[in-house]
This record gives sequence, structure tokens and C-alpha cells, in this order.
Amino acid sequence: MALIPPSLGSLQLNAPFSSFLSPKHTVFTSPHGHGFGCVCLHKTWKRPPSMFLTNKPVIKDGVLSINGKDTLTGVPDNVVVTPLSNSSAFVGATSTLPNSRHVFRLGLIQDIRLLCLFRFKLWWMIPRMGNSGQDIPIETQMLLLEAKEEPDGPASYILFLPVLDGEFRSSLQGNPSNELELCVESGDPAIVTSRSLKAVFVNYGDNPFDLMNKSMKTLEKHLGTFSHRETKQMPGMLDWFGWCTWDAFYHEVNPQGIRDGLKSLSEGGTPARFLIIDDGWQDTTNEFQKEGEPFIEGSQFGGRLVSIKENNKFRETANEDLNGAPSGLKDFVSDIKRTFGLKYVYVWHALLGYWGGFHPDAPEGRKYNPKLKFPIQSPGNLANMRDISMDCMEKYGIGAIDPTKASEFYDDLHSYLVSQDVDGVKVDVQNILETLATGLGGRVSLTRQFQQALEKSIATNFQDNSIICCMGLSTDTLYNARRSAITRASDDYYPKIPTTQSLHIAAVAFNSIFLGEVVVPDWDMFYSLHSAAEFHAVARAVGGCGVYVSDKPGQHDFEILRRLVLPDGSVLRAKYPGRPSRDCLFNDPVMDGESLLKIWNLNKVTGVIGVFNCQGAGSWPCLDNPVQKDVSPKLCGQVSPADIEYFEEVAPPPWTGDCAVFSLKAGSLSRLPKNGSFNVKLKILECDVFTVSPIKVGGQSFSFATSWR
Repeated sequence: MALIPPSLGSLQLNAPFSSFLSPKHTVFTSPHGHGFGCVCLHKTWKRPPSMFLTNKPVIKDGVLSINGKDTLTGVPDNVVVTPLSNSSAFVGATSTLPNSRHVFRLGLIQDIRLLCLFRFKLWWMIPRMGNSGQDIPIETQMLLLEAKEEPDGPASYILFLPVLDGEFRSSLQGNPSNELELCVESGDPAIVTSRSLKAVFVNYGDNPFDLMNKSMKTLEKHLGTFSHRETKQMPGMLDWFGWCTWDAFYHEVNPQGIRDGLKSLSEGGTPARFLIIDDGWQDTTNEFQKEGEPFIEGSQFGGRLVSIKENNKFRETANEDLNGAPSGLKDFVSDIKRTFGLKYVYVWHALLGYWGGFHPDAPEGRKYNPKLKFPIQSPGNLANMRDISMDCMEKYGIGAIDPTKASEFYDDLHSYLVSQDVDGVKVDVQNILETLATGLGGRVSLTRQFQQALEKSIATNFQDNSIICCMGLSTDTLYNARRSAITRASDDYYPKIPTTQSLHIAAVAFNSIFLGEVVVPDWDMFYSLHSAAEFHAVARAVGGCGVYVSDKPGQHDFEILRRLVLPDGSVLRAKYPGRPSRDCLFNDPVMDGESLLKIWNLNKVTGVIGVFNCQGAGSWPCLDNPVQKDVSPKLCGQVSPADIEYFEEVAPPPWTGDCAVFSLKAGSLSRLPKNGSFNVKLKILECDVFTVSPIKVGGQSFSFATSWR
């Protein structure tokens, strides 16, 4: 996507420089500034072709070497390496005793810059940067190391991806002795093993993005349980502006409020063509909320489904003519599609129907044989951050659908929704299965069973692979995503908590390094009328994601919205998942006090770089000492066309090597060599977005650059 600037069209640039600018035991063994500041020229990295050399991974004298690089030292004798290629291997370990959960030491990591993506809550991931094993958090699902021969020399990269090995799910963690540890677990005491030989995939390369892409494609082929994003059908809603009811109404969503919101967006010139009717439309009961008694925080997570149909707010009523209510969900959905030109209407539901599942005593749910189960979290999750929804579900229990009835449940629900003119679903609370796996074959098997049933139902009932996955950032789910193409990439958008705004942007950008190979990362909704609205809007513009807001009716900033949304309600979505630039990968853009965050992407004919000052506005959770370093009122950083990976895709010959760079914030345009750079100064929660267009030679007397309008 591109934020829509003043009309640029085709830019003629004649001047050489222009200032216009994881009771009976079953033993398993794995079967396998406002302006540019000054423009300066200097030598920066030049993207080389990917190179994978010829030294196969090996453990020798207690050292694990990947492509000739010493990666782990002090490797214990029970660690096993299985080479796949000259640069890649599976790493695992063995034990003398079978168990449902093992923690193996793999070796030392010291004095090397590293990036981790770890689950800080049951549902969500965030990044963590460091330089030794002790910096690697529990529940790490991706680990990237930067390998350099010399401090100022070229970098190469070593990637660790803990995967699914048979019935076991793996994760990484560090210990105080700077050792990297491997945790493998089944989630069911009856599912045990004494070895996991293919628990971690390790690969080496000189381009971190190529490395991630090739690694995930190798795993796609080897595991055979998930598909790469590039092979998936993309839901059509990705290219249309949307509105979600959650932050507009929360559980009080109602037909009239939806009409009001759609109307106000249309009248402002940014019509929503995609709608999510979020939590609040379903037929539920909640024994933990009593009429006339004070509300208990978290009691909402004790609610359970009593049918697959809509609740009274959206159901036919006897006095419909008096209160203007719809005659049923179908009539309502069909009417708002006609009235407001909606192309897609999605509704929300949890993976097990609702937060508290399906009520065991509900007559309409007996066919799904729901049983009350109380979740059990793994030690890894308990070691990180508690979550109120999970705490409450542990307390109230969940009406868990019989796994053998999952396909029937999803097919009944989704076929009903299709009969009501609904086009798709947002499926929430997905990671809950790992906490319910005892007695059901373990977390990996249970997740796969439900995931297959869900995706089969989506393909059978809906026309457009119409699902948005949510609260599902565990590798149990991700490595079973064959068809699902969109997944929420961060914790919720919290409009009332100022300290989460910068964390949201940074978390999605870094998580997308991993997630973006499997799905299109979803950046969640946001308010267009908010102190951080522009910050969020620019992030969506460079995120390559769907764009949807959750404004209350009549509360919009149309100046911001019109930069994102075309008059027909379409959006200009960028080509790839937006990810941090290479020079940002090992810097903490939230708490080091000095680093700006740069997010790169490509459009059809240009590159784009979003630059964000995320410092001084919040602290990462799960830190022992969350000390925010002093931050200057403005931070300065350098931006270069070389920050954009794969720029050659939009710069085929004839290309002069020069670029036209347009700053949305300054409204300025400059000419810059491909390895040139310029300074950017930004205040806290300030951002800018730069469109970078290759300058082409049009003849002897002129050259030109084209913008994506």
C-alpha cells in the first residue's frame, strides 16, 4: 500500500540533483525531522545474491558448526545433528527416560547479536534482542543470530526454528549460564518420548529475508503440515477498506449502531466495503453474570454458546416495526450490503464457539458432545505473562467440543452463516487447544485435528478462503496452517492504553519476519481519531495487510482515512508483509533510547519505507528490569533506498541507479543515488513514510520516475 500523496504521476527529473525532491503411556519416537535534513552519500551494504557454502552442519569436539561457522560451543553428547543440506540441518536430543516434557541443553551462545520472537502470553509473540544465551526468553519460536568475522565486516545469519516433531512441539529458551535450551512437550502426560531428533531446524545464509523464506519453504516440504503464504488463496477483503465493530461497541454491538457507523464512513468519502461483526452477536449464556449484581472483571470469559444462531439483538422480534430492528440476521446483512455497498461481511466466533465453549446442557449443542474441561497451561506459558482471559477460563472451565465432532460443528455453524448472507469468519481464541490436550492425544495432534476441520469447513462453505485467524501465534497452530492465509500478528489494539501504541507497531513488524512466510500478518483495527492514529495508519500503509478501523460512529479523522482509502473503498496494499530493515533487526526500537524503526516494502512500481520513533512511549513486558533509557525529544536516523529489499523487482533496466524519494510528511521530493542516505529526525510517536521510485532514462534529454497512484 501507499499512503496517498498529492498527485505525483510521472515525475520528470532532469536535474542531476533535485531538492523538489511443543494412566497408560504410549512411547513415541520421532519418525523423522520533519524534512530530510542533509542528504549524504556513503558506502552501505549492497544486496548480494544468496550464497550457501559447502561445509555441512556437524558437531565436532563439542562445537556445532553451521556452514563452517561455530554456532554453539559446549554441546552435550546427547545432542544430535541431522544435516539436510550444506547449510541446513535438524538438531535434536535424546534422554535416558521417556517423558511428556523435556528440557535439553544444546550449547553456549555468547557475544553475538541475536533476535528472538517469543510468546509472552499464551496467545501472542513479541521480539527480544540480546547478545548471549541468557537473553533468550522461554517460549522462543524463532531465533536469529548475526555472524560477523569483523565488527565492520559483512554479516551472515544463522536461523533456529523450533518445529513440530511427531506428537511433540518444540521451543527454545536460555539459562543464566548462557546456554541455549530446547524444550519439547506433548501437552498430555500419556504421550511420552525419550528423544526428539528433529526438533529444531537450523539454517545459514547471507540475506536474512532470503534465509527465512528458503527455510520455511524447506520446512513446508519436509513437515508437510502447512503451506507457504505464496501458495495460498488470498481473501478478497484484503484489498478493501474495512470496519470492525469491537472497539466501537464492544459487546453492545447492535444493528442500528452498525448502520450508523457504515453511514458515517460513507458520508465522509471513505466507504467501508468490508465489515467484521465482532463479539456480541451470538446466542450465549453466562452463569457468572447475575442480573442486578455488580459486574466481575473477567466474568465475560465464562460465557458459553447455547446455539449457533444469532442472539435477540439480531433476531426477528414481534415489534420490529416499532423499533426498527431487522427481521433476522439474513435480512440485516443483505440490507446493509445493498445500502452501503458492502462486499464482504464477516462475523466473529471462538475456535470452540465462544470463550467458555459450548454449554454442556444446551439442547442445540448436545450433538457436539461438549464436556466441561479446565485448561492446564504449560510451564513455559506460566513462566511468562499472565492473561486475564486465560486465568478466567482456568477458573470457569470451557465447554469443549468433542474433537470427533469438530467437523460437524464447524460445518453446521458456517453453513448457517452462509444461509444468512455472511461471507466469512474471524476465528479467535485458537491457542486454547494446547491447554485442553490431556487425555486427547496431546497438543499437536489436537490442534491439527481442529485445524483441519476448520479449514475444511471454510473451503466447503465460503467462496473466498474467508477466514481471519486470531489468538493463534503458537507454532502448534502455525505449522498446521495449510489454507488459512491471514493471522493477527500482535496483541490487541488498546486505544485506552497509551503505552501500548508503539509496542503494537514494533511487535507486528518483527513478528512478520516469521509469520509473513506462512500468512499475511494482520495488524488489527485502530481508531482513526486518536493521538496515535497517524502512527497506526502509516504502519498499515507499509504493512502489506488489510486495513480496517474500529471507529465509533461519527468519530473519524477523514484526513487520515483519505490517505489510506480510495473513493471506491479500495486500498493500495503493498506487495509483501512489512518487516524491519536489515540494519534494524538486532536493535530494540522501543527501549534502547536511540534506534528508529524502519519498515520496508514494495508496491507495483516503487519501494516504500515507513520510519517510526517507538522510543520513550512504553516498555516491553516480561523484562526483569524494564528500564527505559533516556530518550531525546527527537531521534535522528538514516534512511536509504538500500533499506528496501528486492528493489530490483521494481527497477529493471534501463535504470540509472538513482531514485526519486518522496516524503509524505514534508511533501518534498529529492533525487538520491541507490546507496545514498539522508537523515530523518522524529519526535516520540512521530513517523514518516517515503516512496522510493527508480529513475529511468527516457531519452537523451530526460529521465523520469513513476509513482503508484
